[in-house]
Amino acid sequence: MSIIRPFEPTDILRFNNVNSDAWTATYHNGYYASYTAQWPDFCVTVEGAFDDTIKAYMIAKHEPPAPDPQHHGHLTALSISPEYRSLGLARVLMNLLESLSGPNPRIHDHSNCGGHHGHDHSHDHSHNHDHSHSHHDHAHDHDHDHHHDHRSDIKEGNIDAVDAWFVDLFVRCNNTRAIEMYEKMGYSVYRRVVDYYHGMEGIGSTRDELDGFDMRKSMPKDTTKRHVRSNGKDILVSPDQVWA
Repeated sequence: MSIIRPFEPTDILRFNNVNSDAWTATYHNGYYASYTAQWPDFCVTVEGAFDDTIKAYMIAKHEPPAPDPQHHGHLTALSISPEYRSLGLARVLMNLLESLSGPNPRIHDHSNCGGHHGHDHSHDHSHNHDHSHSHHDHAHDHDHDHHHDHRSDIKEGNIDAVDAWFVDLFVRCNNTRAIEMYEKMGYSVYRRVVDYYHGMEGIGSTRDELDGFDMRKSMPKDTTKRHVRSNGKDILVSPDQVWA
């Protein structure tokens, strides 16, 4: 049993058990603090129900600000401690991110009764060139059910969502376990970013270790699926094209 709560900057003092794996990157303190300041709803920590040990965490964001046609939710880091893997926790956290990135539940759909409401796109855009996109190789988890489901909060209108076009994440091309897991969740490769992990070679320097897949999943707003493609593994781009 576990508890999902907002990520706090001081969590970085206690998450070594989660980050002590070759696929997980650890950033400077200010990096995590900037996320909690700008996108607090998108950053969560999982603790044990009967102790305060950190079991997992997710930091994410949405950018660039609406109405930009590339407005999307972005998973920056999702990491789970070994003893909490294979419980479906990654799916629970991704469900939360997708709910936050999808249609705003506080805005009632009056399409059948002549009413109209706009969407809330009030967050700021932050585009960091110090590899601010995800350099974690996310999730050492399987897709079993888990007792936490934040979709109930979303349905009850307790959390504001941003009605983005899609959700994306980056993963090393050789992290087959994570890639397969995200594919089961409906994500697909949009493009291969050459040398995306250059300078972060911790686990090797082969082409598949240095390159990253940009994986995406369309949100309900993308009715024509223009933000995903079927041949993404064949589309090669440079990091500069991602951060432009």
